[in-house]
Amino acid sequence: MGAAKGAAVDLGRISAVVLDTDGVITDTARVHAAAWKQVFDPFLSERREEPFDIGRDYPRHVDGKSREDGVADFLRSRGIPADPETVAALAARKDACFLAEIDAHGVTPFASTVAFVGELRRRGVRVAAVSASRNCARVLRAAGVGGLFDVRVDGVEAARLGLPGKPDPALFLRAAELLGAAPERTAVVEDSLAGVLAGRRGGFGLVVGLDRNDLREELRAAGADVVVGDLAELRLDGRDGGSLAAGL
Repeated sequence: MGAAKGAAVDLGRISAVVLDTDGVITDTARVHAAAWKQVFDPFLSERREEPFDIGRDYPRHVDGKSREDGVADFLRSRGIPADPETVAALAARKDACFLAEIDAHGVTPFASTVAFVGELRRRGVRVAAVSASRNCARVLRAAGVGGLFDVRVDGVEAARLGLPGKPDPALFLRAAELLGAAPERTAVVEDSLAGVLAGRRGGFGLVVGLDRNDLREELRAAGADVVVGDLAELRLDGRDGGSLAAGL
């Protein structure tokens, strides 16, 4: 796919890039969504509620958030009390479903993202992987891409430091800090609405929305500077010249 008009990363002003993990680096957003449905549907059926809708409920209430925040936000969207015991039980069940799936079928990275990160590193740009999940390291290892990133900030780090989850920008700000880059010189690449909103709230120099779920206009409304369907559409300008597309 050719580069979209205007879809460029100016490496003259961007010195670091922070990428979300599930749905951007690895093809695991769909696994998360299926695990949520597996957990929520029996719970909702007992209450005579409509089933969990992956196309509607996942991106708007769960995607990009910690398990506990995702459960609480989704339950509130249905008018169901989000008491701590219920939230913890559903979150634990979802984690078990997700891990069983990746153990059984493995994890696939997006080839275009691997190429994008490789080109960034070749040009001397430092790169971080960020996730609200405490399983981030396991997912990256399973995909064989853990060594591509200079920094990883995930749910384990968030719990250790008491960092709030997206749409708060704390995870991204921590990644930029560890990369040694100011937010205004850092780009964020996200596929979730909560993540794009976090990038905008954090004052990052460029927020790229990756539209894998037909949410282009919503990603723009959340604050994405540019929206692409695949990272192969992005052009890298500056440093040693050329473009990412030319290097693929």
